Amino acid sequence: MSLTLTRYPGNPLLVPSPLNAWETDNVFNAAMARHNGLIYMHYRAQGLDRISRIGCAISSDGYHFNRLLEPVLAPANEFEAFGVEDPRITELDGVFYMLYTAYSPHGTRVSLARSTNLIAWERLGVVLPDEDNKDAALFPEKIGGRYAMFHRRPPDIWLAYSDDLLHWTDHQIIMQPRPGQWDSVRVGAGGPVFKTEWGWLNIYHGYNEDRVYCLGVALHDLDDPARILKRQDEPVLCPLGPFEQWGDVPNVVFTCGGIESEDAYRIYYGGGDHVMAVASVSKADVRAFAQG
Repeated sequence: MSLTLTRYPGNPLLVPSPLNAWETDNVFNAAMARHNGLIYMHYRAQGLDRISRIGCAISSDGYHFNRLLEPVLAPANEFEAFGVEDPRITELDGVFYMLYTAYSPHGTRVSLARSTNLIAWERLGVVLPDEDNKDAALFPEKIGGRYAMFHRRPPDIWLAYSDDLLHWTDHQIIMQPRPGQWDSVRVGAGGPVFKTEWGWLNIYHGYNEDRVYCLGVALHDLDDPARILKRQDEPVLCPLGPFEQWGDVPNVVFTCGGIESEDAYRIYYGGGDHVMAVASVSKADVRAFAQG
């Protein structure tokens, strides 16, 4: 069977706020995490200055969020002069790690920060130096005793490994665009993968010659994520609603994270680089996809 994501009827979940100058224009591309019974959304925000900062909103149900008045991460060094963008958060051994894009005259750099409470973040610096790179996401557990990460060297998704989260080696291409399909020009990681009994569930993004950003799905081997077990031909979500087709950037759905519930996976996504929304897929459907 083909997997599809079902939109929450109450979308959008989060819209720009006229009360805070740093988030008056756009709120999008959020990392997601659970902590102490609550759901945390770390979203990219832009005000009139167009500099990206990372805000935080907190929810008890994953649909209704209260946001903090100040960003939890804002530009603080030469690599972040133009903004901090597109966070992905993974919990490892009780510590939350955020991979994000630092943007500056140096280009785009994959950077790392850590936190124990999802509010105060300690920067660990640029982890993929001397190259333009983004769309980086940590795996939720070690593989073969090493940390694993997806990242993007255009136009492909790459896999890399590390012993310390700071120095990354064994880079290899694992997923490429497919000519003539919806992901024909470029592909990149979404949020951190979900572990299932059938493999790593990867909701990724891609776009075609018309620059329509959609989400797709692939299943990776648990012991060797470079081995793709299944990759669906059809996208699981494409821009259809007005806030997806007519945002700050038209025709975009883009995810940086999701939440696993008892019976479903919720994928949070930015619509049109302007607002935050959510769509879900049942675990029963994922099982049918994996076994089909």
